[in-house]
Amino acid sequence: MGLFSNKDTGVTAIAPAADLSALTGDYTIDPSHSTIGFVARHAMVTNVKGSFDDFSGSLYLDGTDPSRSTATIDVKMDSIATGNADRDGHLKSADFFKTDEFPTMTFRSTKAESLGGDDYRITGDLSILGTTKQLSIDLEFNGSAKDPFGNERVGFEGKAEILRSEWGLTWNAALETGGVLISDKIKLNFDISAIKNAG
Repeated sequence: MGLFSNKDTGVTAIAPAADLSALTGDYTIDPSHSTIGFVARHAMVTNVKGSFDDFSGSLYLDGTDPSRSTATIDVKMDSIATGNADRDGHLKSADFFKTDEFPTMTFRSTKAESLGGDDYRITGDLSILGTTKQLSIDLEFNGSAKDPFGNERVGFEGKAEILRSEWGLTWNAALETGGVLISDKIKLNFDISAIKNAG
């Protein structure tokens, strides 16, 4: 990205260093080369990492006007994986995600904005357990490339934080030494590879 100054107003604006208009189009998220992960504080002393292994999504990218870009993601909650079968079972139970009753977590964007350089923010509605609240995800654009199979790909890394209690995820257990077993704050991590749709 380059900078230019408007001498009349004294405002410094951000101008694109390269033409990104070729990126404009519809994309399908490639789950085999993407990750949706999370990190929770456990017992006040360590982090437990996990991910969702079954999800789908689509992007519309506007390389000329990023504010017109959109994103949708659908996550199958039964696919939660933390490396421990008992813990995964507990997370799927009525104490947490109630996956029998609420099998899918969804995100639907409502706003996209450029923060300058390769940084963007997408804001939308995150629905968990039938509760929908706003979530903003900070994204870094990793670039675009044509893979060996002729697919045009784009890549993004993203991060966000939520308070799980705001979506009704309130189960916890007190520790004898003080504090609680699981943090309310959850860190979300995204590594997204998407393929441009033909046509």
